Amino acid sequence: MSSSLLPKNLEAASQTTLSEMTVHRHVLGLSGGRDSAALAVYMRLTRPELDIEYFFTDTGKELPEVYEFLNRLEGFLGKAILRLNPDRDFDFWLREYGNFLPSPSTRWCTRQLKLLPFRQWLTPFLTRGEQITSYVAIRADEDYRQGYAPTQKGLTVEYPFREASIDKQGVIDMLDSSGLGLPKYYEWRSRSGCTFCFFQQKIEWVNLKRQHPEAFEEAKQYEKNALDNGSPFTWTKGEPLEELERPARIAQIEADFLARKAREQSRKVVNPLRPERIALIDIDDLYGVDEGGGSCLVCHK
Repeated sequence: MSSSLLPKNLEAASQTTLSEMTVHRHVLGLSGGRDSAALAVYMRLTRPELDIEYFFTDTGKELPEVYEFLNRLEGFLGKAILRLNPDRDFDFWLREYGNFLPSPSTRWCTRQLKLLPFRQWLTPFLTRGEQITSYVAIRADEDYRQGYAPTQKGLTVEYPFREASIDKQGVIDMLDSSGLGLPKYYEWRSRSGCTFCFFQQKIEWVNLKRQHPEAFEEAKQYEKNALDNGSPFTWTKGEPLEELERPARIAQIEADFLARKAREQSRKVVNPLRPERIALIDIDDLYGVDEGGGSCLVCHK
């Protein structure tokens, strides 16, 4: 029936009902890493009524283990993970930034290859007046992380792990109990992100050379081109990869890492509720920001 044929009071009620039918989307970004995968598992188990859209922003420079883990996660979730691909790839933006490598102080890779595709995906929904809730995997034991601050009207961010007091060990337990376990790269690396993420520790560069030598060689070439074009940055602070990969230097990096790991182990407080976890040491806990800690939230989570 045309609204013009309705009584005025019914017409007003009809218009009010239509205005209240705002679409509400729920989105959850996946990095291919531990925490965001555990959050997807958590939301699937605790909020099954939500039709969550899972997405992964693909830089094209990810570890192969990331794709393998995402495929397994899709099986658990029972739905596809949307792949957001940047309109322009890493090589394009590297040229735009004068062949200067991204760095902790100039994170153009995060801005152009992660955040920009995310905003471009959401903008049409927000323009139509839809409400969007984004769920982010900041844990209860990460008080130092601020998370993504939305600037677009209609976009809100929630942190379920903080609300439920779920810490790192809780995340690991959740992935174990789901049957997914950790991504395979956690055997030699402490986070996801691009193969040549500048937040890697030196030991992780050594491991990358052994696990994926072709990716290490590609990183060396990017670094050489950058230095030839006057870039002040190398992938790892103050040490080009050509120096880092020398046998004597690798031996020193490995010895330093083992010594630091032993010190960390000796400082571990025994948790009587989880005695089997005493030996678990996250590589990411061993170093500060200068040695690879403090990585980009949107990438490694």
